Amino acid sequence: MNIRAAFAELYGYEPQGIWSAPGRVNLIGEHTDYNQGFVFPLAIDRRARIAAAARPDGVLRLATTAPGSDRAHIKVAELAPGRLAGWSRYLAGVHWAFGLRGAAVPGMDMLLDSDVPVGAGLSSSAAVECAAALAVRELSGADLPDEELVLLCQQAENEFAGAPTGILDQSASLLSEAGQALFLDCRSRESRLVPLDLAGQGMSLLVIDTKVSHAHDSGGYAERRSDCERAAGALGVESLREVTLPDLVLAAPQLDQLAYRRARHVVSENARVLTAVAHLESGRPIRALGQVLASSHESLRDDFEVSSPELDLAVETATAAGAAGARMTGGGFGGSAIALVDAREAGQVGAAVVRAFGRAGYTAPDIFAVEPGAGAHRDH
Repeated sequence: MNIRAAFAELYGYEPQGIWSAPGRVNLIGEHTDYNQGFVFPLAIDRRARIAAAARPDGVLRLATTAPGSDRAHIKVAELAPGRLAGWSRYLAGVHWAFGLRGAAVPGMDMLLDSDVPVGAGLSSSAAVECAAALAVRELSGADLPDEELVLLCQQAENEFAGAPTGILDQSASLLSEAGQALFLDCRSRESRLVPLDLAGQGMSLLVIDTKVSHAHDSGGYAERRSDCERAAGALGVESLREVTLPDLVLAAPQLDQLAYRRARHVVSENARVLTAVAHLESGRPIRALGQVLASSHESLRDDFEVSSPELDLAVETATAAGAAGARMTGGGFGGSAIALVDAREAGQVGAAVVRAFGRAGYTAPDIFAVEPGAGAHRDH
């Protein structure tokens, strides 16, 4: 849609700018970010866009193009966790986090338009936060680099929106570049771009949105984070990042079975991230990532227990139909799976998954290919 025209129709004047930020697919590295581990996401070519303009009266007016959504209206000085609910808290939380850093945040009119599917595990909330952060940074004159915006948006999601996520989503949205995946060390926050030329190698990355909505602020995600912290404490380390698989096997008697399985996923997933990055940086074919994806899904399903029947069916069917590898992506409990396929076979793999969902009586999934997209930027 023409978000500039929609803003003008809604508020009666032109916006000062339009900023956008992408959703993301996490190629590998699930539930490792809040354990100070490694992740390997890529921005996708679906984005949240925000048209915005500053107001002189300190009032924040928020609206979205999503059908049936309410508008929000609050003074910037009155922002606090718990004051807003629903979609608007992701925008307002960014304003609040800027204020905590001493920025002189003006009132603003903002309009959000997004084609990142909500609840699909593609980080729609981080896309909104990162687009808002670019708008607020520019309109407030705050001198904050992108790396600081990552932490600011994470704080907004954790403390204002109430979702205990790590820095994976915001880093992917702010720091990615087209044609690249982002290798990120969540302890040091160092990152580097790794070429991911899917089309050049005749490959396609399919997203299979199961239409089973998930939310990071629900209990299951927080429970997994607590399980990991408990395992790290029993092992006498600050985070599971410090543990290797041989260490974990030797220390197994110190852990109950649940904590052991949670830790085994995180430790093995860190190793899978390093393997995937090494594969690509050494020039091995992208297809070689297939087994790494498959192993990740098994671990998420069995040790971390964040998959779902729909996700499992998507992965199993895509693999049987010829995918090089597939796995759930995102926090789990619903959302999306990804399948790495030969581009010529993408149609047949997608069709096989749709048929399998129909036979199982599940809602038909949305299936679409994604390319490594550009990071957050000012559009106009």
